Amino acid sequence: MRRNLLSDPTLDRASHLRQDHDFLSQAWGTGRVLPLWRGQILIRGDEGAPRLGLISTDHPALPRKQPIFLGVAGDEAIFALDVGDDDDAPAGFAPDPFVELRAVGHLLPADEASYAAMARGLVLWHARHLFCGVCGHPTLFQEAGHRRVCTYEPCGTEHFPRSDPAVIVLVKNGDKILLARQTRWPEGMYSVLAGFVEPGESLEDAVAREVFEESGVRVTDVQYHSSQPWPFPSSLMLGFTATAITTELNFDGVELEQGGWFDRETLKNLPPGGPMRLPNPLSIARRLVDDWLAEG
Repeated sequence: MRRNLLSDPTLDRASHLRQDHDFLSQAWGTGRVLPLWRGQILIRGDEGAPRLGLISTDHPALPRKQPIFLGVAGDEAIFALDVGDDDDAPAGFAPDPFVELRAVGHLLPADEASYAAMARGLVLWHARHLFCGVCGHPTLFQEAGHRRVCTYEPCGTEHFPRSDPAVIVLVKNGDKILLARQTRWPEGMYSVLAGFVEPGESLEDAVAREVFEESGVRVTDVQYHSSQPWPFPSSLMLGFTATAITTELNFDGVELEQGGWFDRETLKNLPPGGPMRLPNPLSIARRLVDDWLAEG
């Protein structure tokens, strides 16, 4: 099965080493680290063929902060480090820029894009869990960045990184598919429908509910396609296809502003820079559309 971007399995996450302090100390001395600034990743190389900005752990611009151990690639440990959230990027990494993963993820080597996705997700999780959600006291960084523990002894709650499950679905109607857009998306971009899974809900039920809530269309024949980690900030996208049993569209203008049924010929011949464009090539949304286009 062809994997979606951001899900390359090359990295050994080596969870058994996250509490091995001797290993981590030695690995930090010989490993490489990915700096992140305001959720953006350090990039090297030219625009057409960027590479992840993995640097030595003794780089002078790295702050003295606890690094997150991502895992082992080959015989080399890979870490991530949050270098701050000041308005301006740290000057010590210039001329290499910090860039949004959404913008360059599809251009990176598959393994490096996956390192970046894991790093981004963990860095943002730490930033949002500095305090205990149970009692409000500060939490401590532990297990090489894969756990935080409440400092209030009577509480002591352990917090672990989580991914929020979301369904994303390509709805088919004969030789057409349903695409729509939100007002906050880039101008002209249309995509498939998606939404978060609610407590006590199956994935199939979430697909049917989200499609109906967002477009007024009822669906059947819900089939799993593939999945993709989506660290913006912490989702796991679960891709499906479904068949429409009603076709009248009803957009509420809140979730989605407009959309329609589009055939293959139209989508295959979209002019560059035209009034309509498909989703980011990094995304599973684009994979769902591209796979459908390749069928006909």
